[in-house]
Amino acid sequence: QVQLVESGGGLVQSGGSLRLSCAASGRTFSVYFMGWFRQAPGREREFVAAIRWGGVSTYLAGAVKGRFTISKDNAKNTVYLQMNSLIPEDTADYYCAARVNSAGDIRTGYDYWGQGTQVTVSS
Repeated sequence: QVQLVESGGGLVQSGGSLRLSCAASGRTFSVYFMGWFRQAPGREREFVAAIRWGGVSTYLAGAVKGRFTISKDNAKNTVYLQMNSLIPEDTADYYCAARVNSAGDIRTGYDYWGQGTQVTVSS
């Protein structure tokens, strides 16, 4: 099992920045990818970003490229999502997820999920 705890959400004005953190514990050695997803009210959950836990490869959704950055600190078992130039459309609950399978679509197949942290961007 892998446990994930997100933090760093909050209220920010349009154009502002936030950094989300995801602390992982448990069988982290089994993790291949760590990802961030978000779900806005009335909408389906969508992929935001992912990073190889044991490497440097990163993946970003088109809607956030150039504004968001995913990074990690393996020593701290923590993944970060730096969000810049936030817009109201970024308002959502953001979830951290872990995947043990190395193959397949990077946007799917995640095995463990955090409880989420809320991000609200005011206009």
